[in-house]
Amino acid sequence: MPQLIAAPTRVEAAGTLPKLIDEYVGCVNSGNTNVSIAHMRSPGGWLEPGQRPEFDEFTVVLKGLLRVEFEGGTLDVEAGQAIHTKPGEWIRYSTPRPEGAEYIAVCLPAFTPGTVHRDE
Repeated sequence: MPQLIAAPTRVEAAGTLPKLIDEYVGCVNSGNTNVSIAHMRSPGGWLEPGQRPEFDEFTVVLKGLLRVEFEGGTLDVEAGQAIHTKPGEWIRYSTPRPEGAEYIAVCLPAFTPGTVHRDE
């Protein structure tokens, strides 16, 4: 039988300004460990610590611009675009424009604080 996910769970975000993370599927909201799906809303000027996660992350930008720094440079991901980051890559996300960004993040396997490996 299909399982209705009636509402997301708000989870705490890392970074320089408050960012909203609403997890629909994942360890916190649905108990899934193989995938997580979250709706993110980051304010302008938000900057997350760098990280070297153990999971694939697929991010679809719905509004604004999400900047993704990596060891070889920087990519700006605009509304209507997506990015795939691979396990073991160093990355850092930010939303430099005043309007911030809204996006959906899908992690395989599911995001956990122990597998993201944020910079100190």
